[in-house]
Amino acid sequence: MKPMTTLLCAAQLCLAGMASAAPLSITLPPETAAFKPSALPGYALAQQKCSTCHSADYISFQPPGLTLAQWTGEAGKMQHVYGAPISDQEVKIIGAYLAVTYGSAQASDAEVQAASNPSAGQPPAAPAATVDAMALLQGNGCLSCHAIDHKVVGPAYHDVAAKYGSDPQALATLTSSIQHGSSGKWGEIPMPPFAQLSPQDLQTLATFILHQ
Repeated sequence: MKPMTTLLCAAQLCLAGMASAAPLSITLPPETAAFKPSALPGYALAQQKCSTCHSADYISFQPPGLTLAQWTGEAGKMQHVYGAPISDQEVKIIGAYLAVTYGSAQASDAEVQAASNPSAGQPPAAPAATVDAMALLQGNGCLSCHAIDHKVVGPAYHDVAAKYGSDPQALATLTSSIQHGSSGKWGEIPMPPFAQLSPQDLQTLATFILHQ
């Protein structure tokens, strides 16, 4: 057995080495994967909703030739198991896009058309009341990347309001950034587009952010 003094010296040398070691720096490769373009409405939704939690590479890792039901089931798993901020209707729309673009379904299939256009053939809905801004933020996954008073992935809404508050074109600028996405304004991580939002919803969100 080694003398106690020898063990203590070895321990001290180990701790000293750990203390002097430089912090480990890891640089991840740039994100280059992208969802395959499509005229189906699920394409924009997949860009905005799915990319909040994972890259487009995840899609290519799935078995080829999955059916509409299987891809819809995958989208539903993201909602129910992992808590993705998507509604039941959006699950069907995204599932239809994935099944056509990456699976065995055809865009002309009746089931795909029905899933992609759930309101087709239904009478026009009565004008809805102004949607609460916080409900929009929660329903579209905005709060996964932003907070009111501190930076998360993206800037705090308080900081956005401070940056654009004196700009007479602030509302139009911010509305466009939400609708079309943006990159390079607040760092390297881009914000995906929210092209599926109505003009009223876009204005509601932009107005809310500018008043923080």
